[in-house]
Amino acid sequence: MTIQEAQERVDQWINTTGVRYFSELTNMAILTEEVGEVARIMARRYGDQSFKESDKKKELADELADVLWVLLCLANQTGIDLGVALEKNFDKKNIRDANRHKDNEKLR
Repeated sequence: MTIQEAQERVDQWINTTGVRYFSELTNMAILTEEVGEVARIMARRYGDQSFKESDKKKELADELADVLWVLLCLANQTGIDLGVALEKNFDKKNIRDANRHKDNEKLR
């Protein structure tokens, strides 16, 4: 699925099954919550925290998909084509970071 297709599918789902979008501010709060869920799993699976019984069934892939879902909602609501935005972001990074990471001693 392309990014554009993902944005279109989310929009279609929101306007049929979901009834309507939440406000942008509500979606920003939901995005923060979902990122927190990803952080919780990462800290327990790859970090030093131990799993709580309630967290053992959480799946990182599902939580990352939730983050992407809300991000796609916000893009749709604000009129942003994420495919175009990502291409521009690559261009920016290619110019800004052309030698930055290669020259970083810590990355060698």
